Amino acid sequence: MYQPQASSPDSSYIRPARRGKHKIFIGMAPGVGKTFKMLEEGHTLKRNGVDVVIGLLETHGRKETAAKAEGLEMIPRQQISHNGLVLTEMDTDAIIARQPQLALVDELAHTNIPGSQREKRYQDVEVILAEGIDVYSTVNIQHLESLNDLVARITGIVVRERIPDRFLEEADEVVVVDVTPETLEERLREGKIYAMEKVEQSLQNFFQRRNLIALRELALREVADNVEGDAVAEATRTSNGENLEIQNISVHERVLVCVSTEPNSVQLLRRGARIAGYMNAPLYTLFVDNPDRFLTKIEALHVETCERLCREFEGEFLRVSGYNVPEEIAKVAKSYRITQIVLGRSRKSRWKILLRGSFIDNLMRLLPQIDIHIIRTQNK
Repeated sequence: MYQPQASSPDSSYIRPARRGKHKIFIGMAPGVGKTFKMLEEGHTLKRNGVDVVIGLLETHGRKETAAKAEGLEMIPRQQISHNGLVLTEMDTDAIIARQPQLALVDELAHTNIPGSQREKRYQDVEVILAEGIDVYSTVNIQHLESLNDLVARITGIVVRERIPDRFLEEADEVVVVDVTPETLEERLREGKIYAMEKVEQSLQNFFQRRNLIALRELALREVADNVEGDAVAEATRTSNGENLEIQNISVHERVLVCVSTEPNSVQLLRRGARIAGYMNAPLYTLFVDNPDRFLTKIEALHVETCERLCREFEGEFLRVSGYNVPEEIAKVAKSYRITQIVLGRSRKSRWKILLRGSFIDNLMRLLPQIDIHIIRTQNK
């Protein structure tokens, strides 16, 4: 995104005549780590010589977030009088006058204080982008305008602060910051999201497990649909009249569960089916056969059980033969355009790992763009 510039913010910098680029960090709920991730990337870019400032940061009292902001220049907020009170908002004019290469702006859907130049923070961001300044921002999926009624049905809460769908569609990059509902609940109970006195009330309302599962699926599906539309449009523009198979361009989630002759593969398959269900994704199950090894009767029966269970979950069972398991998994993953792989924890000894290398490391080298879930299962 960036051309190398002088590392000092005070050195002369001629901005190209272009609209700034916009990257949005989106999540299913407060506390998933959107702001933390945005600040983390800001630090990385600063170390690489990019002139980065924090335009607006909302820590909500979270110590980890506040600590992550240290070392980044923060533009002071503007003060606005309203109903006898002096309140603060993002100072858009000060950001533009400062002319950084990148501004970090938290909570895109925020409604500004009455009396501000613009009603919504996303409108302030549009002004900053128009000045050729790149922006990283954060938002939760429930703030998307078109999802307002659906979110209200899911959670029973009407979200008042919203952004137009076009804002997500026009972004140069959208990153889903994702954690499991269990992890989010744990963070909430530890007081990392809200004050401890609000924890139980939150768990009984917005942060109910069923709400989090549904919102997580919405976030993943919305971004997948958005990116897929961009991919098809780009393919159409660059095809130059060639007979391009557009239907093969897809970024919808596809889950592959890798089973073995271990009895805990059944638990693994059930977990993978739940992940596929959360993501509304097709489920595939793979068993890699060693050509030099005959399965015992019990092992063969176990593989058949996995196959039957996979079909009960309306998945597709795949059986291939090969000596190098990571390579066979990689071939299948590329062929079926898999986006998520579910594996059980290896029981290989540390000595064997040192001699032959880590199965997971080998697979990650072969499939650097695919998310790999390592699931702990109980051996029976």
